[in-house]
Amino acid sequence: MLNQRRSISAIMLALLLAIVTSVSAQSSRVDQLLAAMTLEQQVAQMFMVTLHGSVITEQGRAFLEQYQPGAVVLFTSNVGTPSAVTTLTNGYQTAITGVGGVPLLIAIDQEGGVVSRLPQDQGYTFYPTPLLFTAAGEIWSETAGGLIADELAAVGINMNLAPVADLETYRENPIIARRAFGNDPVITGEAVAAFIRGTQSRNVLATAKHFPGHGETRDDSHGTLPILNLTLDRLNEVELVPFRAAIEADAAAIMVSHIWFPQVDPTPSMPASLSRVIVTDLLREQLGYDGIIMTDALDMNAVDLTYNLYEAAVMAVEAGVDLLAMGPGIGADVAANAINAVTEAVRQGRLSQERITESARRILETKERFGILDWQPLDPSTAAERVSAEAHTAWLDDLFRAAVTVAYDDHDLIPITPEERTTIIFLGTRYQIQTECAQYSPNVTWLAVSDEPSNDEIIGATVTALDADTVVVWTQNAISNPAQQRLVNALPAEKTIAVAIWSVYDWQTYPDVAAYIATYSPARPSVPAACAILFGALPAQGRLPMTLRLDLPAGSRAE
Repeated sequence: MLNQRRSISAIMLALLLAIVTSVSAQSSRVDQLLAAMTLEQQVAQMFMVTLHGSVITEQGRAFLEQYQPGAVVLFTSNVGTPSAVTTLTNGYQTAITGVGGVPLLIAIDQEGGVVSRLPQDQGYTFYPTPLLFTAAGEIWSETAGGLIADELAAVGINMNLAPVADLETYRENPIIARRAFGNDPVITGEAVAAFIRGTQSRNVLATAKHFPGHGETRDDSHGTLPILNLTLDRLNEVELVPFRAAIEADAAAIMVSHIWFPQVDPTPSMPASLSRVIVTDLLREQLGYDGIIMTDALDMNAVDLTYNLYEAAVMAVEAGVDLLAMGPGIGADVAANAINAVTEAVRQGRLSQERITESARRILETKERFGILDWQPLDPSTAAERVSAEAHTAWLDDLFRAAVTVAYDDHDLIPITPEERTTIIFLGTRYQIQTECAQYSPNVTWLAVSDEPSNDEIIGATVTALDADTVVVWTQNAISNPAQQRLVNALPAEKTIAVAIWSVYDWQTYPDVAAYIATYSPARPSVPAACAILFGALPAQGRLPMTLRLDLPAGSRAE
């Protein structure tokens, strides 16, 4: 027994020494890099720049070689086939490492849904709105994060500017609508954390955004500075919950929004991204976040209508930001001037060398953590195979089957049996509905209507519904389509099942229907999944990711 204890102790000691040695080696490597860097090179690590074009230009190469920024962000203009993007990212990394610079963070916004920079028609997977990930459950969110990261890593992208950790608490939000994982703080936080775990399991950095929360805004920060009069107590109870979950999941980066929170920092017209109260006092100290803090793009009007870009860059560093995002409106020459402005602020004593080194160290340690310091080129000729879009697209069928939600079914109308006389009223532009649902029952009367049903079509639908045992009506964004609302509300509510193809909010316009199904997306896999659930070929597994009303909260599903 004594020998066994000694053996266990020896193993534990060896493990401890291995951990200490690993941490020491990492620290030593970063220390060596920092010691060899000039002030300008350390400052440049704090910049995420945009280089235009789908190939590396001579100007872009010269900029990378001279200034050696820490990061590059890709936009639609940079993106082509997997082979082309791989060639581009190889070119970026080769340019900077060829002159002894540190390998780049190469970032992109690949959230899923409306913000997806890698296009399906170029050979990538089109992932649906994150609401589906939340509706399906944490395992599905984690898998989605991993699969998206696989496609990024396949073409040399090592940072995803996702997930959105904002809550969709305001339905008409012009910037967050259809991008959030939900509006319930806890459920959304669980999904966001899972997505981060999946992303970072592939050695791709995840970025939770837009701290401390963009969900209540009535304005788009691309166009103006939104103002949110939310107290710190309210933020702690609601908006910050998903960000805390992101921090617990060890998110590599958090992006700070260009929103003024006067109840938190009363400085006039002070975007959160430039506010020391929010960046350092709240995020760094109160929430204990020790990862990379970055700004949203500094060319957005929320900043540049009030502040000169170069002054904003210095203010962001003063606030405690590590990484300054130069958006698509900022060319290489202007980015160079911004790097020079921050460098000059150090020389003049406005910023300390220690402040710069702190952020440069954090960025370098993160690059070490994710293997970026050991960058190796990828083979462009096999990029499409690495992306595996065909396999990932097949996974989406499973996702929809897990996510489509029967929110409630008051009269046990689901599943529909073949013996029932069923009327299915659908949008004629979505003929796939009839194709997919027809296989389950021969006893169906079909009625196609316009996307904006006329009064005659509505009358015809109500007459057809009279002879049915069960009525199924499909809507697509009825929340903003009064004609669809009139159609559903004209039907006999006690025997009507409504299926919302896209907006989960459709139900709020016809709350009296006996049963409600939400698919969250107009993508083609939503229809076969909904048809299978309607007719009992599949069990309904999804849950509402959104609270629609107090009596229909997030997490709801028919029992």
